[in-house]
Amino acid sequence: MAAKTPSTGPAGTDGCRDAKHGPAGTDGCRGAKHGPAGTDVHEEAEKARVPANPTPQSQNTAALLGPRRRRHGAVRWGATAGPCNQHELAGVQQLSANLWALKKFDQASFAKALAVLGVLSNVAQRHVRGSAPLYLSVRKGPRRLFTLITLCHAVRTRHRDSPSGVWCFSELFFIREPQDVTVTRKDPVFLDCQAHGEVPIKVTWLKNGAKVSENKRIQVLSNGSLYISEVEGRRAQSDEGFYQCLAVNRYGAILSQKAHLTLSAISAFEIQPISTEVQEGGVARFACKISSNPPAVVTWEFNRTTLPLMTDRMAALPTGVLQIYDVGPGDMGSYRCVATTMAHRRRSAEATLTVTPAAQSKPFHTPTIIAGPQNVTASLHQTVVLECMATGNPKPIISWSRLDHKSIDVFNTRVIGSGNLLVSDVRLPHAGVYVCRATTPGTRNFTVALATLTVLAPPSFIEWPESLTRPRAGTARFMCQAEGIPAPKMSWLKNGRKMHSNGRIKMYSSKLVINQIIPEDDAIYQCMAENTQGSVLSRARLTVVMSEDRPSAPCNVHAETVSSSAILLAWERPLYNSDKVIAYSVHYMKAEGLNNEEYQVVLGNDTTHYVIDDLEPASNYTFYIVAYMPLGASQMSDHVTQSTLEDVPLRPPEISLTSQSPTDILISWLPIPAKYRRGRVVLYRLSFRLSTDSTVQVLELPGTSHEHLLQGLRPDSVYLVRITAATRVGLGESSVWTSHKTPKATSTKAPRSPELHLEPLNCTTLSVRWQRDAEDPAAIQGYKLFYKEEGQQEHGPIVLAPSELLHTLSGLDPRRKYHVRLLAYSNVEDGYQADQTVSTPGCVSVRDRVVPPPPPPRHLYAKANSSSSVFLHWRRPAFTAAQTINYTIRCNPVGLQNASLVLYLQTSETHMLVQGLEPNTRYEFAVRLHAGQLSSPWSPVVHHTTLPEAPAGPPVGVKVTLIEDDTALVSWKPPDGPETVVTRYTILYASRKAWVAGEWQVLHRGGAITMALLENLVAGDVYIVKISASNEVGEGPFSNSVELAVLPKDPSASNQRPKRLDSADAKVSSGYYHLDQKSMTGIAVGVGIALTCILVCVLILICRSKARKSSASKAAQSGAQQLPHAGAAAAAGAQVGKRLGRAAEDPEPSVPAPAPLSFLDAKGGTDLIINSYGPIIKNNSRKK
Repeated sequence: MAAKTPSTGPAGTDGCRDAKHGPAGTDGCRGAKHGPAGTDVHEEAEKARVPANPTPQSQNTAALLGPRRRRHGAVRWGATAGPCNQHELAGVQQLSANLWALKKFDQASFAKALAVLGVLSNVAQRHVRGSAPLYLSVRKGPRRLFTLITLCHAVRTRHRDSPSGVWCFSELFFIREPQDVTVTRKDPVFLDCQAHGEVPIKVTWLKNGAKVSENKRIQVLSNGSLYISEVEGRRAQSDEGFYQCLAVNRYGAILSQKAHLTLSAISAFEIQPISTEVQEGGVARFACKISSNPPAVVTWEFNRTTLPLMTDRMAALPTGVLQIYDVGPGDMGSYRCVATTMAHRRRSAEATLTVTPAAQSKPFHTPTIIAGPQNVTASLHQTVVLECMATGNPKPIISWSRLDHKSIDVFNTRVIGSGNLLVSDVRLPHAGVYVCRATTPGTRNFTVALATLTVLAPPSFIEWPESLTRPRAGTARFMCQAEGIPAPKMSWLKNGRKMHSNGRIKMYSSKLVINQIIPEDDAIYQCMAENTQGSVLSRARLTVVMSEDRPSAPCNVHAETVSSSAILLAWERPLYNSDKVIAYSVHYMKAEGLNNEEYQVVLGNDTTHYVIDDLEPASNYTFYIVAYMPLGASQMSDHVTQSTLEDVPLRPPEISLTSQSPTDILISWLPIPAKYRRGRVVLYRLSFRLSTDSTVQVLELPGTSHEHLLQGLRPDSVYLVRITAATRVGLGESSVWTSHKTPKATSTKAPRSPELHLEPLNCTTLSVRWQRDAEDPAAIQGYKLFYKEEGQQEHGPIVLAPSELLHTLSGLDPRRKYHVRLLAYSNVEDGYQADQTVSTPGCVSVRDRVVPPPPPPRHLYAKANSSSSVFLHWRRPAFTAAQTINYTIRCNPVGLQNASLVLYLQTSETHMLVQGLEPNTRYEFAVRLHAGQLSSPWSPVVHHTTLPEAPAGPPVGVKVTLIEDDTALVSWKPPDGPETVVTRYTILYASRKAWVAGEWQVLHRGGAITMALLENLVAGDVYIVKISASNEVGEGPFSNSVELAVLPKDPSASNQRPKRLDSADAKVSSGYYHLDQKSMTGIAVGVGIALTCILVCVLILICRSKARKSSASKAAQSGAQQLPHAGAAAAAGAQVGKRLGRAAEDPEPSVPAPAPLSFLDAKGGTDLIINSYGPIIKNNSRKK
């Protein structure tokens, strides 16, 4: 759909009727309340509106486009696309008309612009928020690209004075920035700075990053420029430096490029002409060199008369060289150079040229280059001269070429004098290696000289940051890339202040990333690229959109230190919209230092506490919480700071040993780096002994000491020394024993030990420096250097000259401790030695920087092995290179809040049995991988519950009640203990005779059932009942015996209730059930005979089944059907018999659970009783 032209006047009028127009380059759509097309809402805007005349707008646009096109080669507008209305589109068309009036586009391109505007109106109707910038790009010519933003940006948020939140183009930008300038002392100077945007705009100036204070001499003018009436050059009050202007309005601040203010100065001559003698017809060369600012113009005088810059025989080069060819007697005289700047002039000393008569016949000689080109570095657009002066007979021909065989630019290069190459208006393609070739005419005899031309270029952007609109807690990414020679250094500014990577904000070589955006991030950001040739900045705006329904911040955040590596963080739910919270994120980072990484943990909405582990000991951390809901995130909670506890030092100090006499050793050490100190060192424990004696002497020194002198030692003896550091928590690891030999008693005149210093240059190289004692009177012939890796053989001696005070040890291993020994020697003997230990660092390779940490272990599987152990198994992730892999297992109960109870285990296998756990407790397990110096994240958490313990006690409250003539009800309660888990109960019962003979019946009930029926009881017998509880781990002890007397069937006693017995009433004589060893043997023999009889009976019954009578046949068949169960019961009876024997020997009998294949009666009992004669088949008919 094509865009409709608003009814605001003819073409060329401004469509933003309600806008307040500012100076050139500004746009007035900011904060406008738009009504219907062509109407005006603000009366003030109507009064301030520019008349419908395109000429002023064209002039303003030209003022803006001109300098930008010349400086950057492109025009760029920093707005972002979004929903627009007809007024805004009219403003865009107005700008396009201005460009057309300026002849910036041809007719076809202008028609294309209007077509694109029509397309963009469709985009506007879709109300896309925060979309990418939309451009209208037109190429004109091979190298010129004009870029134009075609839409205004409308963010539907509420500003303080702009309900619609609409603005067009840039809120704040520079149309003039300060430039480098060189002035003379006491001269006035102006530094331009003009910023445009929404008023009011305040401009301040910075010098070398510090604010410039105004005074009578230094003033900031109303247009923003800086005026210095008299430039001061004294060191204390010098005005030299880098200046920048800072423009601020309500949307933020922007900083200009740097401008270098320098004072004109000139040095003394570094090189002056030297008198020379030349044969007639030869060549003469004089040179002078001087440093100045700005560069001086060098001219030459002959006998105090100025020489022309160029003649047929003379060439005065801009580099300060005077060349004279075909020297004659008239050239004899004095020469001097004159260096002139804008404020200074210096004359060199005079040099005399003497001309001697030439030989009558000149011998032939090959070409010789007496002054070849020198390597030179030039900035863009400078002029460079590559000198090449040669002699020979005949006169050589000089030619130039490039080493890369590229053609030399004929438009900007020419040969001056007799072979010098001049390159004017130097550009990047001119860089390269140039070859001067002097050739004898008509021959192949030649000689060459080479020089490299390096061209420096100021920074220029190849990718600019774009303005962004992001919601609260979102992520903003600004891209920025620049090129230049040397490579520019990239930095980022927020509202004119330099930014640092810290927590949420991360800066990379070409990217700025802001995580967890907060309202304070709404600002103007600038990307600055700078090198020795200058600086350039590009800007972008970040607009933060806030949701009205977002929850309030989590409150009452507090932290509690748990251990040296863990802190418990707790908070309360937000007061507003807390029911809409779907998650929390915990953010934490180190509280000290710069460039600290911020870490984030995302949690569900069902928790308000979390234990952060893997922290560094004795370190302060800052925490905050953010609540999330479907429509956005809350503000950050209050920040809380908490420190972890101290821990023992990870490393001992590195010690240095020297002797000042034959009877002492001076021990010195450096403080442990904070990374390994893990707290404040409160003492050092120093241990030493003779190498031939096992007795160790120990000294404790305060934590503030850094050296100690051991005195009263034996001369010419080897001592072993080690040191241990301690914090308030305890002692750390001790250093290895370091040996040192005291000098001989007769070595009072031996060279003293040098002062030794070791410094790692990289992971495989050590720098060894030393300084000789200035008061040492001994005549040193040299030095001897020894070194060895800890635990390895010593290398050396490396003999060094007495003048050497530095040596490099290379080819070492990374992350190793080395012991270095150095001594001086004389003609008589070796001197006192100095010993020192040092550790090489780890190698930082590209792989270490760019490769992410290894992946975590996969497929973590947990299975309970017992009530106190769980077996874990996992898979190792795929790796491309074989390397040593270790694992850390983390184990803790679910919901644990005390991090000190977290269990960490180490292993190199892919499985582990975790022991020492609590029974019937749900644990969470995670595994992480360690490969070299890298550690993976924790694997996904796996939950598993340990098995319960076997019941420690028997069921309690066992009661047996006779409910019918031959049926009793037994009931009980679960064993005592809240953690006891019962899955099965075992009931043993039998008459008193059968119990002694091992003839009992077994019933099993599920763990949820606490009663059972005992059926088919025999009248007149006394029954004994015992119950035990068991689970999948094991079986608990049996309860005390309970007796039940089944009364005989007496009609007169039919109305009497039977006596109920329970475990409290049971009177069981322990002696009655005592069975000695012979009785046990008899029982075992009886059971064996019974089993044999059963088998024989089965065979007989099968063989005679057909010959028996009908009734006998039925009985035999019934017995055969019960036979398998009888065999199983017999086997179970044998097992229970053995257990019963053991139970009878104990005062408190405990019968283990029978095998799982024992009788399981789900109905309340079994009708099978086994005695020594086999199974007893009872009539199942019940009396009604």
